[in-house]
Amino acid sequence: MKTRFAPSPTGYMHVGNCRTLLVNWLLCQKEKGTFILRMDDTDTARSKTSYETALIEDIEWLGLSFDAYAKQSDRLSLYNLAAEKLKNTKRLYPCYETAEDLEIKRKQKAALGLPPIYDREALKLTDTQKAKFESEGRKPHWRFLIEDSPIEWHDMVRGPIHFEGKHLSDPVLIREDGVPLYTLASVVDDMDMEITHIVRGEDHLSNTAVQKQIWDALGITHQIHFAHLSLLQGAEGEQLSKRLGTQSIRDMRDEGILPMALNSLLSKIGTSDPLDVFNNLTALVQEFDLSKFSRATPKFSRQELEHLNTKLLHKLSYEEVQKHINFPNLRAEFWETVKPNISKLSELSSWWISAVAQ
Repeated sequence: MKTRFAPSPTGYMHVGNCRTLLVNWLLCQKEKGTFILRMDDTDTARSKTSYETALIEDIEWLGLSFDAYAKQSDRLSLYNLAAEKLKNTKRLYPCYETAEDLEIKRKQKAALGLPPIYDREALKLTDTQKAKFESEGRKPHWRFLIEDSPIEWHDMVRGPIHFEGKHLSDPVLIREDGVPLYTLASVVDDMDMEITHIVRGEDHLSNTAVQKQIWDALGITHQIHFAHLSLLQGAEGEQLSKRLGTQSIRDMRDEGILPMALNSLLSKIGTSDPLDVFNNLTALVQEFDLSKFSRATPKFSRQELEHLNTKLLHKLSYEEVQKHINFPNLRAEFWETVKPNISKLSELSSWWISAVAQ
């Protein structure tokens, strides 16, 4: 088994990303497989080294590890080779519409109640028309030609999945500046790294349908198993976004949330298992079963997290708590006295200040 977690370093990791990471890691550990961390950093405008560093720090804070590490920005030559193969087989074709042109088309379709499927006007362009566009300074973006055939697979969470190719829009795989987009880069990486299991959010269902056709077009033969988890929502049903800093993992760490409290909660959200706190990852691995995850929309509750965090804190010995804090003045007697009264490690300093004041 080979699984991967492929975040884009465009913001801090939130609990939704963290849940996907954890489920991949637990599945891989249960089957004694290989776990790969792969940075999807081809979006140079928004990707930042500071976010990449923060992602790795968050993963290490959670107690998780990876067997291999890769950055898509280091693998551009592989994507270019795949793009050339698709061009040679006429599955990748140039388009010269501007962003404004495409927005007008989108609005026209919306006004008519039609889905935003690309009209393939670029396929009708003659060589003369293409040459004229390029003489004007236009550079093409490249779209993948989707076949009308049905696309099917058995999802490990959602069961039988069916798409009709004719209902999907030809996706852009290469931008005007020549940079490959996620849809192509991910396929090439999964092929090259021999990934066997892809676990990601349900928002990737249509991506998977498209990518299955790209796999076929590139001649990929090894079998890949898919699992699409229902997206995690906030307690009020709000969407989670790392770009908005929603429920940032690093913020939780600064607040004094313990990693095993978060691991315990995220490993059970979306399953029928009761919520309880686990002292270590080994216990989580032993209990993990991907088939327990349902299609229902799970909700993340800070109240539940803090409840588990409190239970875990109250169990921590003086030696264990020192692994999580930088508190040189902390003494065993003081810790044993105050720990029944705190729910987050960030509260420890106020208890210390109060004690000193007395």
